[in-house]
Amino acid sequence: MIQEFISRIKPSEFAQYIDHTLLKPDADYKLLEKYIDDTKRYGFKTLVLPLSLIPLAREIAGNTIRFATVIGFPHGNTSTSVKVYEVLQSVEYGVSEVDMVMNINLFKMKRFNEVLKDMVEVVAVAKKNGVEIVKVIIETALLSDDEKLKATDLVIESGTDYVKTNTGFLGGGATIHDVTLLYNHSRGRVKVKASGGIRHALDAVAFIQAGAARIGTSSGDKIIEEYIRLHESL
Repeated sequence: MIQEFISRIKPSEFAQYIDHTLLKPDADYKLLEKYIDDTKRYGFKTLVLPLSLIPLAREIAGNTIRFATVIGFPHGNTSTSVKVYEVLQSVEYGVSEVDMVMNINLFKMKRFNEVLKDMVEVVAVAKKNGVEIVKVIIETALLSDDEKLKATDLVIESGTDYVKTNTGFLGGGATIHDVTLLYNHSRGRVKVKASGGIRHALDAVAFIQAGAARIGTSSGDKIIEEYIRLHESL
């Protein structure tokens, strides 16, 4: 099944599943340039950067690539008004997609109406101002299966485009179990993004076959290079 996927999907098509991600706090100028070059060279769907780096990256890359940024990252417990302001700043910087972190504290307290309101306000301001795609990170590593399903229901109700597994910064990563769970539960009402700890092409393909429509990874260059070798070997 994996072999059939690799033989059928060209590397340029596979690259469109990938959000190449640079959120390391110690990233320097040289590394930023590399991630921009990789995104151009391989045709990744977006380059995901912290909001503060978007203007600099735009200076370097111009309009040659699509940018995404993170909102309320990584804990999700900033106020809704702060998240909304981050979205407005993102719009000013020409960002195409935003990945916001669910308010995990409020979710764990079962204050679901407040969690939903947080999502709804962010989605509304994003869509009103031309952001193409909004994703909500629910941090599956911190949730039980029942909580993952409840969080997915809230994401669907908010009108978000994607439910995303993890930030990769809070002690856990994506699993096939979680992606399958979210995909089956959503029944096409929201797409799934697998993120956190994905570093190899075969793993990325497995996540896609489990239901992920997007892969978030800081190893996009290594993954696509592995994929090209696999594709050419068939």
